[in-house]
Amino acid sequence: MSEGGLKAVFLAERAMLLRLIVARLGNQAEAEDALHDMWLKLDSLAPRPVAQPAAYLYRMAANLAADRRIAAMRGHARDSAWLDVQPDADEIPDAERAMLARERWVRIEAAMAAMPERMSAALRMFRLEELPHKQIAERLGISVSGVEKLLQRAYRQIHDAGDAAGEDSGDPRRLDDEGNSS
Repeated sequence: MSEGGLKAVFLAERAMLLRLIVARLGNQAEAEDALHDMWLKLDSLAPRPVAQPAAYLYRMAANLAADRRIAAMRGHARDSAWLDVQPDADEIPDAERAMLARERWVRIEAAMAAMPERMSAALRMFRLEELPHKQIAERLGISVSGVEKLLQRAYRQIHDAGDAAGEDSGDPRRLDDEGNSS
């Protein structure tokens, strides 16, 4: 059956396809959007014969609903994780904390300036530009494993710079300014 035939079957089965998607997603508006996406996908399909067009459309609808449900769960998990790390109103940094954060940023910048060019570039691409390791590897002309090693060494240098400055690394054996164990 051609593309035009699939659209005809889609129009004939629209109500049942909508019910299927509503049952899977639990939301009428979301199901309507999914059905619209399905129509657009039919427009972009290359014309080819389909032996069982109704079954093809029902499978397409079920897959689309599953994809949307998974994307919604991931989005919810991502949003929840983001909200969990947001400070409460009483945890907003005061002037002293802001000053300490600025000093820490200066130390991080100094550590990055002391890094080899390739290491610093990899760290900036990963942390600031949020590029995946594969793209960083392509830009630097190295392997993904090489990018991972560069980033590990970069993090180690930043960590060591913080330790040298006396930042609290969470180690209870660290000494205070007078050399006493805390």
